[in-house]
Amino acid sequence: MTDNFKIIYKILTAFEKSLDISDFDLNEISADKLGISQTRLTKYFQMLVNADYLSGISFRENITGEIDIIAENPLITIKGLEYLSENSIMQRMYKTAKGIKDIIN
Repeated sequence: MTDNFKIIYKILTAFEKSLDISDFDLNEISADKLGISQTRLTKYFQMLVNADYLSGISFRENITGEIDIIAENPLITIKGLEYLSENSIMQRMYKTAKGIKDIIN
């Protein structure tokens, strides 16, 4: 998995875990914690919202020209949950295949 998809997976995983929390704080998945720029994080969020993986998130340009992430009841969607499910299966298959390769070599 490339770094882009690892970060996207981490974001979606945080939202999935937030289903058990009444008040989810976006700072739990800040750019600093993910080791990326704020601009990159904003673009990931825009992609995830546009792909219908997240809802309750909008964007607003501030006076400095940067895009702010506005979260009003942010939530992972069914489509986002499906993405997580499919990719966790793929990760397990990859690890199994890699383990088999290591045994053969």
